[in-house]
Amino acid sequence: MIHLIQRGLMFGNLIAVESPALIERYNRALKALTGKQTALTDFHIDISGYSPEVGDELGDHLYLNKNGMNRQFILLSTEQKNAPLLNAKFSTSRGILRRFIDENEAQLFSLTARDAVAGELENTVFDLTSPAKLFDIRRITVVADTTGNHLAEADKLAKLIDRFRKEEDGWWDDVLIAEMIGLAAKTGDVTRNPVALKATTFEQGNFWTSHFGGIYIFRDMDHPAAISTLPKQSLGPLPIRYVFDLSDRNQIAKFLEINDLAEPIVTARGADAAAILRQKMDFILVDAATALGLDIGHGSRRELRAAAAAMGGRLPEEFQGLAALLNWVETGGQWPRITSTHPSYFYTLRAKPHADRDLVNMLLAELSPLDVRQLFICHKELFYRTYAEWPEAKKLFVADYLDREYQIDKAGARRALFGPEPDMSGDAPPARPRDIVDAVGPWGAVRRDRG
Repeated sequence: MIHLIQRGLMFGNLIAVESPALIERYNRALKALTGKQTALTDFHIDISGYSPEVGDELGDHLYLNKNGMNRQFILLSTEQKNAPLLNAKFSTSRGILRRFIDENEAQLFSLTARDAVAGELENTVFDLTSPAKLFDIRRITVVADTTGNHLAEADKLAKLIDRFRKEEDGWWDDVLIAEMIGLAAKTGDVTRNPVALKATTFEQGNFWTSHFGGIYIFRDMDHPAAISTLPKQSLGPLPIRYVFDLSDRNQIAKFLEINDLAEPIVTARGADAAAILRQKMDFILVDAATALGLDIGHGSRRELRAAAAAMGGRLPEEFQGLAALLNWVETGGQWPRITSTHPSYFYTLRAKPHADRDLVNMLLAELSPLDVRQLFICHKELFYRTYAEWPEAKKLFVADYLDREYQIDKAGARRALFGPEPDMSGDAPPARPRDIVDAVGPWGAVRRDRG
């Protein structure tokens, strides 16, 4: 992983914790949550406060995420909102933490100026004994307070003040007044500067989880389904009608089609289809060439063309399918009929703009794993896991490419590949004329199983 770490492609954008004051606050929160503390004098944390260095020290990289459920977090600064989430067990966790910080930023900024905020992403499931229990997760509640219980005491003080105002003999209740004064010394004037967090409950509808080998759950759809990385028979009974695994290519293609979740790159508005297809072909070629021990040099297009010539008939089907599609895009040649059973099929798709765009692109990345750029952007857990098994030449090529082409303009690269961020206002996109390509896709209608 050294190539990735050196280029900031792994453990990048983490927040440095170096000052004794911040380390003391972190240890207070860590003690409160886990009963443990760190002796390190500097380390880095992600959006949840998890630190790879502390994980190494404790010999437990799930020290804030026991059983992969109800993830705990430590906030030392609102700047953590820009950090990644490492060791993610649910695709929604980082988004929930980011929204929680964004929507409570002023209050959290004030609280973290003097103490750490510790908390938990709480749901009603504490131990996943079976895949069916994933469907019990519907709502995530963010429970948080400072290590000094500032929020709880501020709430208690607010209630005492309300009682003081309503009780006729409040002015003569010395015990009540003394308790209010004691709490006010800790919390400040909550009548003028109320301290309370809002937006602490978030719905969890469609999501991916790494549990049970990896499962995509699309339940808030017109046609719901669960898609498993492992054979679907291993999941046991699930409270959803349709369950597929990655070998069910036609069923997944049909699922994406009937829910209007994906679109062909060659017809996607604003996409430079030729450039995207050509780059996907390069990635596929690098994988095939390095697996055969062929020299790809620095991975220039000239060197890759030479490798392609050397492979000849051994070129992968994924490469050949995209090459035929590229020929149609650039020269208007014969239209290639690429069905969902063809290895290149899912390489030709991207998610449409909708609320679950990132989740669909994550699924497509898993179905087209040789497109290492999409895999890195959309499914980092799988990217890091597969990267460790690649030949050294491929590791170096991919690390150099991502550093050179992606790191310099991440937002621009995402926009070029996947389109602008979808409008979540609920407004319908402007209508445009439909033609046969819109209706059935450029390779014809998805074949439907009979029976």
